[in-house]
Amino acid sequence: MTDFPGKGKVAALKTQPSTILQDYERVMQLAGFEQALPKGPTTGLKINISWQTWYPACSSAPWQIEGVIRALQNAGYDKLVGIHNDTVVVDARDGEFNNKHRFATDKYNVPCEYLYEEKFEWFEYKPSRPFLVLDKVYPQGVFIPKALVGKNIVHLPTVKTHVFTTITGAMKNAFGGLLHRNRHWTHSVIHDTLVDLLMIQQDIHPGVFAVMDGTFAGEGPGPRAMVWHEKDILLASADQVAIDAISAKLQGFDPMSIRFIRKAHELGLGVGDPKEIEVAGYDIEQEPAWNFVQTDTFASKGQKMIYHGPLKPFEKLLLQSPVVPWSYFASNFYHNVYWYPFIGRPRVEEALRTKWGQLFKEYGDGKVVLPGMEPKTVAVAAGGLAVLGAALIGGALWWLKSRG
Repeated sequence: MTDFPGKGKVAALKTQPSTILQDYERVMQLAGFEQALPKGPTTGLKINISWQTWYPACSSAPWQIEGVIRALQNAGYDKLVGIHNDTVVVDARDGEFNNKHRFATDKYNVPCEYLYEEKFEWFEYKPSRPFLVLDKVYPQGVFIPKALVGKNIVHLPTVKTHVFTTITGAMKNAFGGLLHRNRHWTHSVIHDTLVDLLMIQQDIHPGVFAVMDGTFAGEGPGPRAMVWHEKDILLASADQVAIDAISAKLQGFDPMSIRFIRKAHELGLGVGDPKEIEVAGYDIEQEPAWNFVQTDTFASKGQKMIYHGPLKPFEKLLLQSPVVPWSYFASNFYHNVYWYPFIGRPRVEEALRTKWGQLFKEYGDGKVVLPGMEPKTVAVAAGGLAVLGAALIGGALWWLKSRG
């Protein structure tokens, strides 16, 4: 059993653009952030970039980053650093500008670290308690970034659904930071992976905290191709399990039916049963039902066939061999060449007319990047077809060689 200040407690507040920064400070105070985060160590802000393109509820909001930085600095936390990771399908450098994250960190002189850069050392982590799955996924060793050890960590997720984990929040936010680019190998056991990652965090970080933005909330095939809703809510907690449970409950899901929440609760890593969670601030019982539904895209349906369906016998060939670039190309093509220009962009234009969309435009230079079917995008897609062809040939040769 693990005990820590703030276990089983979540703070919630309703907010509006005119009070958003003050409300972030207030929700963090209600959740007891100063008790959870010692002031001596550096405090890392684990910023979420789920897409290099701005889409409501997809990535950390700029007012979320600004509000958290202000609250921490006002409380005397003078060693802050933004933490970024990239993925094989998301460009974090473009993402921090398009999502206006860089404007917030620069405004308060908060430097950023990019864990995918070569200068960062990754070392083999030896768990203090047995892993559930990570040692099986990575039999050659589980490697994590040395730069994270000894730092406080503050997760900055948003309220949204996810194609693999039903909802994504504080626990899933550690996925990109602690695991390197081969983290997609864990998708078939993603729920237990998140529990393993929480155990690592509680071992290497002096303090762990999460501040979740639900000004926009995302429903459907998260984290990208979602339907956005204005929900005007903020959540904060030192308990990563509890904040995810309350987010799940608000969205309309039974938290204890979501494996990663239930398993973490059973292991004592946090409190996942809403009946055992104290909610301070806003009474979420008076919140009208959201009734969110988690759905899939064409791309995620194909991935699930590999992880859990008829293509399971070919998982290593398709995702852990030279053929793997096909999956990156498929995801990029679906989201960036098809979905966003034809479906997502009109939704973004509608969102920009809301009160939160207007606030988003006010950050930085006031411009919003709205990608379309530009020649560059089409060229990338064409190049991806060439990569796909080469990968298929390489994968076939690898497959034949591996079978003797």
